[in-house]
Amino acid sequence: MLSCGTLVHMTSMLSNTSVWYLLVGALLLLVVLLQSALKRLPVSAAMLYLLIGVVLGPSGIGLLQIDPLRDAVTLERIAELAVLISLFSVGLKMRLPLRHRDWAIALRLAAGALIFTIGPLSLLAKFALGIPFAAALLLAAILSPTDPVLASDVQLRHPGDRDRARFSLTA
Repeated sequence: MLSCGTLVHMTSMLSNTSVWYLLVGALLLLVVLLQSALKRLPVSAAMLYLLIGVVLGPSGIGLLQIDPLRDAVTLERIAELAVLISLFSVGLKMRLPLRHRDWAIALRLAAGALIFTIGPLSLLAKFALGIPFAAALLLAAILSPTDPVLASDVQLRHPGDRDRARFSLTA
């Protein structure tokens, strides 16, 4: 069995980017393998990710020391990959043509969320917190109700799902 010291030594031999890719891949594999168990428990995949992050981070065994400035490129690549996988998997479930009337509901929901949430939140973050506008806009987008993790429990279940409310929230 590997000890924490052995793991830390192994990660020091690999580049930081390699460690990130190995850990993210192992984490994704773990969540896929535990998916059926997670459905029965009152625990979401995001909660599992958070718990594993705390255990691996400085508050836990200290396997990963994340420096947002030093690891910015790696963090950016991982975030891009996560967004691409999320959008691709949701997009595969959306089988209606773009001219279908259910898309109008989704567009109204998205426009309302963008106008009434992201705009004011970004201005509030800019002036109340004094952060740069790009960071304020990112924070507002993260806090907006268009977050796919927030809507994951009400997304389309499969490509043939015809529930209009689920379709609108997924879109």
